[in-house]
Amino acid sequence: MLILGVIGAIVGLVCWLIILVDAFQDEIWKGLLGLICGLYLLYYAIVEFEHANKWPIVLGYLLGSALSGIGFRSLGL
Repeated sequence: MLILGVIGAIVGLVCWLIILVDAFQDEIWKGLLGLICGLYLLYYAIVEFEHANKWPIVLGYLLGSALSGIGFRSLGL
């Protein structure tokens, strides 16, 4: 489960960075708000994020983060 959690964390982090960089490129305040408030970044990813691979990136962000939480939680970390 540790390996599954680490893989999920890496996937979630990479997808999070892609979305965050796009938010900063769009408007600096959107990037700052996304950095501070995760719910806004989720809103930005679903509504405003434009990318050729939008849905795989958004799903990687959500599922990778959830998978890492499940993997690490099952180990008691």
